[in-house]
Amino acid sequence: MGSFPHVIEDCLGILQLYSDGSIFRSSDDQIDFKFTVQDDGSVVWKDCLYDEKNNLYLRLYKPKLANKLKIVYFFHGGGFCVGSRTWPNCHNCCLRLSSDLQALVIAPDYRLAPEFRLPAAMDDAFTSMKWLQNQALSKTPDSWMKDIMIDQVFVIGDSSGGNMAHHLSLRLWVGSPELAPVRVRGYVLMAPFFGGSLRTKSEAEGPAEPFLNVEILDRFWRLSLPIGATADHPLANPFGPLSPNLESMKLDPLLVIVGGNELLKDRVEDYASKLKELKKEVDYFEFDGMQHGFFTNDPFSQVANQVLQEIKYFICKNSSKSYYNII
Repeated sequence: MGSFPHVIEDCLGILQLYSDGSIFRSSDDQIDFKFTVQDDGSVVWKDCLYDEKNNLYLRLYKPKLANKLKIVYFFHGGGFCVGSRTWPNCHNCCLRLSSDLQALVIAPDYRLAPEFRLPAAMDDAFTSMKWLQNQALSKTPDSWMKDIMIDQVFVIGDSSGGNMAHHLSLRLWVGSPELAPVRVRGYVLMAPFFGGSLRTKSEAEGPAEPFLNVEILDRFWRLSLPIGATADHPLANPFGPLSPNLESMKLDPLLVIVGGNELLKDRVEDYASKLKELKKEVDYFEFDGMQHGFFTNDPFSQVANQVLQEIKYFICKNSSKSYYNII
């Protein structure tokens, strides 16, 4: 008589993988979120289907009293295994970004591991960008796609979303020509979730964080990377032995942000430093005492205000000053 299936991987109780290969995922109403929605009504939002084949939705946010909006994509975090546009921390973050940046924010969901291992999430990120291009080229675009600056697009990614932003920047190249008339102007990477076979000092010695520790890091990579791959896989380690040489690649500007008390701090700092050595346009900011997810999990805090100031400056610096297109 065989034994009953038992849990072999547990991601915060939200995702559980059993010994027989079955998977349990908590629905939103089963999760004890520590965040409450903070919506003052200044921003309106709605959901749109962007990938019918994979039943994937994105959420649009726009300020009630604004026009000629820049566009900000926001890719949520969660180690490629958990997270959603519907989670209250992600929703709050997008409300704040739309309100303060006076932007149309587009927050896509993407397929999650282990049901859909990488590169599924990367492919979905690209598909969500193609959705915007299709809107720009359509004779009957969504009503919210009118009066926007289609050539003023910025991509923000948090944690695994930051990893996705990095890979989008490589795939789209400078100027994002295959998305025309959509034009990405820059990428903001918030504590991008990168890995590697060798531990960094902050990973090996850093204190466990409320939402992240070394055990969780390793579990996310085991569940999200192709079976048999290590954390030096090119989708995990941007400077690993099998990763593409970035020296000849022409990239749009990047803003890299990390908390000073993050396990990922050293890896993120090393990423920014190496890109600078390769003469890429990179701004790097480290916020003392902050841990992983500090902006997304508390987007109305004092330190979040400082982050927004850096993002505003980055957007202003890299926006076209001579023209914009409106669909």
